[in-house]
Amino acid sequence: MLDIKLFRTDPEAVKAAVARRGDDTAAVDRVVELDARLRAVGTERDDVRSEINSLSKQVGQLHRDGRGDDAAELQARSRELGEREGVLAEEAELLQDKLQDELLHIANMPADDAPDGLTEDDNVVVRVENLQDDYADHQKVPHWEIGEELGILDVDRAVKMSGSMFAMYRGAGAHLLSALINYGLDRNRDAFEQVRPPTVVKTDTMIGTGHLPKFADDAYHLERDDLWAIPTAEVPLTSLVAGEVLDAADLPMRLMAHTTCYRREAGSAGRDTRGLLRVHEFDKVELYSFCTPEQAHDMHMEILERAEHAIRDLGLAHRVLDLACGDISGAGARTFDIEVFAPGADRWLEVSSVSWCSTYQARRANIRFRRSGEKGTEFVHSLNGSGLAVPRVWAGIVETFRQVDGSVRIPDVLQPYMGGLTEIAVPA
Repeated sequence: MLDIKLFRTDPEAVKAAVARRGDDTAAVDRVVELDARLRAVGTERDDVRSEINSLSKQVGQLHRDGRGDDAAELQARSRELGEREGVLAEEAELLQDKLQDELLHIANMPADDAPDGLTEDDNVVVRVENLQDDYADHQKVPHWEIGEELGILDVDRAVKMSGSMFAMYRGAGAHLLSALINYGLDRNRDAFEQVRPPTVVKTDTMIGTGHLPKFADDAYHLERDDLWAIPTAEVPLTSLVAGEVLDAADLPMRLMAHTTCYRREAGSAGRDTRGLLRVHEFDKVELYSFCTPEQAHDMHMEILERAEHAIRDLGLAHRVLDLACGDISGAGARTFDIEVFAPGADRWLEVSSVSWCSTYQARRANIRFRRSGEKGTEFVHSLNGSGLAVPRVWAGIVETFRQVDGSVRIPDVLQPYMGGLTEIAVPA
């Protein structure tokens, strides 16, 4: 969340940041008003408590002096003040809850250099690589048709099992999925510690990343146990050190995780959900980092470079987008997306979103660090990015490397993960 001090010292700057996202600036006014009221109530409550303590001392002295009647009058006054203190304490608690709720719903402030604009149409194309001038007809077949023809993607049976927007990989298709996961992990073992976190988490863990309360409708909630299926490994990785104070000498901390992820995609009605374009369940290799403010830019560029190189080495056409303020996720301050071109679906597919979240998540999860020789602590900066999101990369490979005879060539860098298999052949 944002620092409450910003609302006190420069509410107009916060409003300007909120407006850049296209969000309601009235929320800022509500925070300022609630905070002022909370501080006023807190001051009055503390004054009442101070007076009660003073009266208590006076009552004790009067009893010692044998002036019981005078002590009784002060005790009566103390009881009145005690009732007032209870009312003020209850009001302060209510105001604190309302203030916290407002703060949790306000998105991060976009970075100064994030492009202005409110929709995806305002995103800035940074670069495009490997895009062919024209694709052959045999490449212009959507992956759901290729998958059915080769027997490697079974959407119909997945829907029978689980409902719409689920998919099932079979045979070489499932092998290709696991190959992509291992490829994504191996590329980053040189610097990132692999973690296998739980894939269901507590509500506080979801709040820590900003996925709750604002995006509850897009997540799967296990109501009986009050647990949430993670939408990304970013969620548990953020809470790995929640409530802790890290040593600056240990930063940046680099983590990676392969998990299955779950998203209800509640806002996807009317959007194309064929094949793997939009699914409720998918596998992803996530890259994550905690760092100091000074390290944040270089770490952002490192995660982006690693994610892009993984796509480049697969030989896929891709582009990098600098997201406009209105298209950045709630926790992000600056985000770059990597999109793969799928010639069969004839569209760009997002395969990685690499975000710098400044101190937004660290404040929610209370993660700090201490510099050597200094007494105070600071909030860390957090960054995350998809090292490799499997379904859409799988789709891009199957469409891009489809051959004239209908087979699919396996990219060279994946062949060691496919047991040396060089192609997925058409069934006899």
